[in-house]
Amino acid sequence: MRPNIDISHTLGGRVKDYAEANDLDLSEAYAEVLKAGLEALETQDQQ
Repeated sequence: MRPNIDISHTLGGRVKDYAEANDLDLSEAYAEVLKAGLEALETQDQQ
């Protein structure tokens, strides 16, 4: 399920493609993308 935020169709499509390529459902894909993004931001903050 897509989070209740404004996500462009292009970005949503990229997450959907990621889900299909990695045999995930859409909720799992969004969770992985968000987690990876947060980890990347946290790493930037520590530098």
